[in-house]
Amino acid sequence: MPNICREPGIELAYEYLPGAGPVVVFCPGYASDMSGTKATALLEICEHERLAMLRFDYSGHGRSGGEFIDGTIGSWAEDAAFIISQIVPQQELLIVGSSMGGWIALLLALRFKARLSGLLLIAPAPDFTERLVRPELTPEQLETLEKEGVLYQPSEYGNPLPLAKKLLDDGKDHLLLDAPIPLDCPVRILHGMRDADVPWKLSLTLAEQLETPDVRLTFVKDGDHRLSRPHDLGLLEGALRALLAQNGG
Repeated sequence: MPNICREPGIELAYEYLPGAGPVVVFCPGYASDMSGTKATALLEICEHERLAMLRFDYSGHGRSGGEFIDGTIGSWAEDAAFIISQIVPQQELLIVGSSMGGWIALLLALRFKARLSGLLLIAPAPDFTERLVRPELTPEQLETLEKEGVLYQPSEYGNPLPLAKKLLDDGKDHLLLDAPIPLDCPVRILHGMRDADVPWKLSLTLAEQLETPDVRLTFVKDGDHRLSRPHDLGLLEGALRALLAQNGG
């Protein structure tokens, strides 16, 4: 798997599948990587349809170098933007983001607005550092963060994850939901109503703030945060194909 360096000593892993455009760009979630179920499902679709796809691991994730604890929303967005600029510098983009990757995808969409054909977001978590994480921290946890710079929290998906103070501090510089979001491309959002990590109502707030009139939300009443069951992946495939068809793909 190829690598590219954005910072000395930190290699970013990516995989580019050449094909017809627009390039499907996948942004994984927090502590996730490009080998996850949704990324793999999208890759299979793109391989079958001979579509271009770019997927990658942020620093500290998957096969990329660096330490997870050193990453922030800003640095991971820069990782993604750097890979896009180097690997697909001119192509039209259809950006897909899952969970935190939805926040990254929105930041990328604003940066690459001129060549954006659409956005597909799965349980997107914009502003999660301020809207979801910080309000749930106890005074004792906040004190630990201030003193030690990191807090370890249990995760139902594996080992305890470190929550760094600088992740929360940096998140404040990239908040999107407190003002209109100036995008005019088609946006499709999928969200499970049994999502215990990112409340589905956050997607309603996002839809309200997006300036584009072409926003469609699909709520899966029995869906959890991952939306990785076969019929969830079928919804993802349908949304992708509809966006491609809308853009002449």
